[in-house]
Amino acid sequence: MSFAAPGISTSAAEVTNVSRHGFWLLLGQEELFVPFSDFPWFAKAAIGDLVNVEWPTPDHLYWPILDVDLSVDSIRHPERFPLVSRTTG
Repeated sequence: MSFAAPGISTSAAEVTNVSRHGFWLLLGQEELFVPFSDFPWFAKAAIGDLVNVEWPTPDHLYWPILDVDLSVDSIRHPERFPLVSRTTG
């Protein structure tokens, strides 16, 4: 049996709120909180850069202006993905 290649995702990721602690990201029917303490490279990003997010596959997010790629699972379970780099300054 063969399967067709997956198509282009028609869903859009949406940043629904931003606070000094992080931001909320709506993925379909699921809303996730992205804390700056776990994802420090977003802490000093401009709102326009945060809301410019792409959701090309069900488990992949991309912020082109910030050049940040994330697995959705890393937001759901950050303890499973130890932080490798930190911002300085």
